[in-house]
Amino acid sequence: MNFLCTKKLQFMNKIYYLASCDTCRKIIKSLPKGHNLVFHDIKQNPITVEELEEMFQLSGSYEALFSKKAQLYKSMDLKNKPLTETDFKNYILEHYTFLSRPVFILDGKIYIGNSQQNMLQVMKALNGL
Repeated sequence: MNFLCTKKLQFMNKIYYLASCDTCRKIIKSLPKGHNLVFHDIKQNPITVEELEEMFQLSGSYEALFSKKAQLYKSMDLKNKPLTETDFKNYILEHYTFLSRPVFILDGKIYIGNSQQNMLQVMKALNGL
């Protein structure tokens, strides 16, 4: 006997953030109530290869996930080095500061960074608009 499963797939909605980041804390405080997010502090619990791969699949680029505002980016003079997608991936896995923050994964879509436009899209997604 065959059974047809009509259950809708449930995506785990997540936020990857840095607890010591003032901007991340401000954004988290502004989130609507009842948002049902899984919080992942990337300093206390470094992202795994699998998590980064999921972000890559959704964004299409490691560079899109990479923070060029990071202090290490400046101190290592990375702006003057030709970086490949593999380099971006390895730097993100090597040190949490290289992940652009916050990263939201909501209903199978990714939202990277704290730009005003990005946060507007996150709020719309969380409010079901």
